[in-house]
Amino acid sequence: MSGHGGAKKTASTRVIQAFSLVVTFGVLYGVRRFTPELEAHLGTVAGIGFLLLAGTLLSELLETIGLPHLSGYLLAGIIGGPDVLHLVDHHTVDELSPINTLALSLIALAGGAELRVDTLRSVARGLAWATLLQSTFVLVCVAAVFMWVSRYMPFAQGMTVKALIGLSLLWGVLAVSRSPSACMGILSQTRAKGPVATFSLAFIMLSDVVVVILLATMMMLARPLINNSGSISIEDFNILGHEILNSIAVGVTLGLGLAVYLRLVGRNLLLVLLAIGFGLSDTFKYIGVDSLLAFLTAGFVVTNLSAQGPKLLHSIEQTGSVVFVVFFAIAGAHLDIPLLKRLWPVAVGLCASRALFTVIAGQISSRIAGDPPLLKRWGWSSLVSQAGLALGLSVVIANAFPSFGEGFRNLAIAAVAINEMIGPVLFKFALDRSGETDRHEPEVRPSLAPPPPRPG
Repeated sequence: MSGHGGAKKTASTRVIQAFSLVVTFGVLYGVRRFTPELEAHLGTVAGIGFLLLAGTLLSELLETIGLPHLSGYLLAGIIGGPDVLHLVDHHTVDELSPINTLALSLIALAGGAELRVDTLRSVARGLAWATLLQSTFVLVCVAAVFMWVSRYMPFAQGMTVKALIGLSLLWGVLAVSRSPSACMGILSQTRAKGPVATFSLAFIMLSDVVVVILLATMMMLARPLINNSGSISIEDFNILGHEILNSIAVGVTLGLGLAVYLRLVGRNLLLVLLAIGFGLSDTFKYIGVDSLLAFLTAGFVVTNLSAQGPKLLHSIEQTGSVVFVVFFAIAGAHLDIPLLKRLWPVAVGLCASRALFTVIAGQISSRIAGDPPLLKRWGWSSLVSQAGLALGLSVVIANAFPSFGEGFRNLAIAAVAINEMIGPVLFKFALDRSGETDRHEPEVRPSLAPPPPRPG
């Protein structure tokens, strides 16, 4: 996904944007305050319009101080969400959840389409070492920190040492999950090219597969420790193996179908991508296929087995121009601010330790692999962000262990909120400092795609 050039923003443009942002918040606040019956009729439509406009304007303003557009989307959702100004209530946020499904499917498709075989070969050695250390060293070290601070967690009180070890291993799995959506969003905005951007994209997409395997492994190990039950079952591995193979097979089939359609028809791609994002995601879930892995495989097949990769990426960019803004704004509105206030000391400590061990693992793996200097210095920068994948894992763990599930998930939400706000800023800063951000044309958000060129 790549951004586009656009007109340079002047001071008067920024003033107009700031004024428009104030008016946007003011109008919706007035409607909610003085005509609540009108708000009830507008509902979801007003929520989409507000999040899209406020997120767009706020991200443009934050761009002046070097913050990524994602920060603006998230902040717009936080300020306008249920826990601050209450311009978008919990019901509206829940009603907008299908947009998350569409956005994640488009992100996975685009991520796969960005991964070329020659690109993977160029970072294969560094990718292998980074995957090994980030998935073992970081998991174990963060689990140790979690066990040490567990005395401050109400849901962990009264647990035996064995149970705490199992609980800590499960938290370690959350620690090694990353955010494909944040990575793709920043790369889309900056149009970055270079070793840091290439490694980040390849590693984070690969980590989706790795973390699913790790979760099954750690749940298999943790279950007898926490429940004090019998032996370890390998049935989870059988189920996991079938799911991965089925997901890859379905993804290859989808990718070949997309390549043929793009080659022979190539029209109405907006409708095709909407049908894939909304329809196939639910179908995959029903038949036990991991949708992210299937879409990632499909994008990879289109790019590497056909010449239709650029066309697919361009279509996704246009389709997702509005979807991604609303997606991240919804993520901001979903943040539970009261919960974050209660759990912030423990959550901050866990997030800080995760970031520290991520940097250490990145430095070690880069030195062993002999990575370029830029990658040695900044290769870790994209690995701090967390979002939907980590929250999804927390739900799986909470459902599997109801005795502490609610408290575990609440802490996960608080930690993900912190990483979600800090991670994209660090990644954009690293891309800017490494010189990989495209500065030949002014940066422009993917939500403002340029008009198509005129024929002739």
